[in-house]
Amino acid sequence: MNTQVDDRAVGSDVEPQSYFGYCRRYLPELFRLEQLVSAHAQHLRVDVVTQVVSENQVLPVYALTLGSRAAEAPVIALVGGVHGVERIGSQILLVFLENLCRRLQWDTGLQEELKHLRLVFLPLMNPVGMAHGWRSNGNGVDLMRNAPLDARDDPAWMVGGQRISHHLPWFRGVEGEPMQPEAKALCALVEQQLFPAVFSLVLDVHSGFGVRDRLWFPYAGSTEPLEHLAELAALSQLLDETHPHHDYLMEPQFDHYICHGDLWDFLYLRSLERPGHIFLPLTLEIGSWLWVKKNPRQLISFSGLFNPLVPHRHQRAMRRHHLLLEFLMRAVRSSSAWLPTGKQQSRFQINAIKDWYG
Repeated sequence: MNTQVDDRAVGSDVEPQSYFGYCRRYLPELFRLEQLVSAHAQHLRVDVVTQVVSENQVLPVYALTLGSRAAEAPVIALVGGVHGVERIGSQILLVFLENLCRRLQWDTGLQEELKHLRLVFLPLMNPVGMAHGWRSNGNGVDLMRNAPLDARDDPAWMVGGQRISHHLPWFRGVEGEPMQPEAKALCALVEQQLFPAVFSLVLDVHSGFGVRDRLWFPYAGSTEPLEHLAELAALSQLLDETHPHHDYLMEPQFDHYICHGDLWDFLYLRSLERPGHIFLPLTLEIGSWLWVKKNPRQLISFSGLFNPLVPHRHQRAMRRHHLLLEFLMRAVRSSSAWLPTGKQQSRFQINAIKDWYG
């Protein structure tokens, strides 16, 4: 695979070494993931959805599944590490997955819940990018600009995706070429595991924007309201009522920029081909600028723009989003109890357009 120089934090002068030695040094998240798989094999169904190559190392992209095997069971997928420099997302998901696996040894309530719910983890989607500290994958492609989908409204210049060069950030890939293997594997996983469910939800964890944690929903490439706006509004209200002191701001992604090739736009549009099934993709955009504001020295580190470098702030990040992840698990499991119908759905739709698009 090609390498690129636009945003790497680790040099390419990697010495030949064993796979585990490579992971210990450059990919501790993957090393921890494989330890977790080994320690909790009795609870996890493990798939390698694709493999990528970096410095003569073959790196797996793992999908880990817990819970019901029934195709129609509600599903929540948790995705991290799409942008390799945003390590914090992968770390949060690994801590949460390990917590669930340990609880399954004694928590009969969780054991019962997972009889009626499936959890799918893709905690490290871009291992080559993470090994090198790049936003892009090993071919210099930004995986969140790689879907074969052009923005319907005017995209932000450069940030919205470009085809000029893989040496520049936000490269979409060469026009007409297939999606990158990581992006293609994600799409296949979602279509196989989530689309058959009557209700499914994705939370894709990112960082690197703003001073507040935001929950973005499609569209990223259009200012049009998405078709399941009422359902999202109901979920937002449920979060507000259940956790009135939470600090998440739910909003359409286009509020901040419009871009080409968004994978969640692409998959959401594909999901509309299955009437009677609801698929809601959310992006958690962790407000990393707050870490920089509290510790300006992070400005001298590229990684510091996306991840907390002070130990106690890192530990706090490992804890603070568990409440949201637990809430989403239960909301997906019990979706029939809060999804709006009839006149209630119309009211949610009208209020959502007023609040989010007015």
